[in-house]
Amino acid sequence: MSHTPHELPEEFPHAVEQMHKLKLEDAHFARLSDQYHEVNRAIHRAETLVEPVSDQHETELRRKRLALKDEIARMLSEAG
Repeated sequence: MSHTPHELPEEFPHAVEQMHKLKLEDAHFARLSDQYHEVNRAIHRAETLVEPVSDQHETELRRKRLALKDEIARMLSEAG
């Protein structure tokens, strides 16, 4: 099994239970979490050349992942 860096439990190890609870109770948080997962996987596939992309597209994906992570962090902070 391949290890994909930047998974949410690694990014927020102190909030694993809180993330699980929010995913069940908050549809917006669940959507953000799913989007983060999809973008993170796309970045991993690009980095490992499984699905190569242009440097510009990879940069855009990284920016999107960061924006999602920021929003997730904000929601975790407000919920906790």
